[in-house]
Amino acid sequence: MQMMARTLIRARLAALDAAGRERGDVPGWVLITLMTAGLVTVLWAVADDQLQTLFTRAMSSVTGP
Repeated sequence: MQMMARTLIRARLAALDAAGRERGDVPGWVLITLMTAGLVTVLWAVADDQLQTLFTRAMSSVTGP
């Protein structure tokens, strides 16, 4: 009985130690960030002229005091 209790205590301490070292899904967030940057780069390269025209038209239509 005492040996079983020691084993359970050791297992519990090992689980707590492992949980303390858990840092989340860092590689997943890195992948999402890189994919987002890649999509922005591709869209920017493909639609550069259209984006510049859109921005120029938007800025020229703004009137102020």
